[in-house]
Amino acid sequence: MGLAGNMNVDAPPGPDDAPDLDAAYALRTPEDSQRLYRSWADSYDSDFVDEMDYRLPQHVARVFLAAHPKGPVLDLGAGTGVMGLLLEGQVTPVDGTDISPEMLAVAARKQVYRQLFEGDLTGRLNVADGAYCSVVSAGTFTTGHVGPAALDEVLRILAPGGYGVISVNVRHWQSEGFADAFAMLRPRLASFERIEVSIYGPSNTGPHADDKGFVVRFQRD
Repeated sequence: MGLAGNMNVDAPPGPDDAPDLDAAYALRTPEDSQRLYRSWADSYDSDFVDEMDYRLPQHVARVFLAAHPKGPVLDLGAGTGVMGLLLEGQVTPVDGTDISPEMLAVAARKQVYRQLFEGDLTGRLNVADGAYCSVVSAGTFTTGHVGPAALDEVLRILAPGGYGVISVNVRHWQSEGFADAFAMLRPRLASFERIEVSIYGPSNTGPHADDKGFVVRFQRD
């Protein structure tokens, strides 16, 4: 899920806002995201995470925990709290932020976050510089959601020496400018690692079954 704020939440969903993966990939504006995830929140876990065998959060959590991260942690694009469940009992405290209050309401029911708040990662989060020792994100940095320009904001809220782990769809790595953005950021990073993973598990036989993602782990200098 992407992150944005100050949007017209009263605008009705359009005809192309059917809640599914193709609709998510077709998003172009923060308003589009707000409308889509408002209608998808209640069924997201069942008809996307479970039905499509969505494994990307598990890969991100595995790489993240292998770095032995310290809290507090901020889950960027927390959505319905899938990542929060994976981190429960492994690192504390974990906060979450997302574009959609409806998605955050579902995440709150899981009771795995210290706090949840709406934010605007494409602008500036209401978070102090260096406030988080670690940041994590699965499925947020992608076309139509949050682009590479937001990486500066990620580093701003990350404490010196802190780890960040985010996912980027392989097909968007070059086309959306993530490769160039990370190349520009390298002087500000103590380490950088990119791992290719399968976004979906073996029970997914649909048109996106073979989609790949990069899990990017970096440490702020």
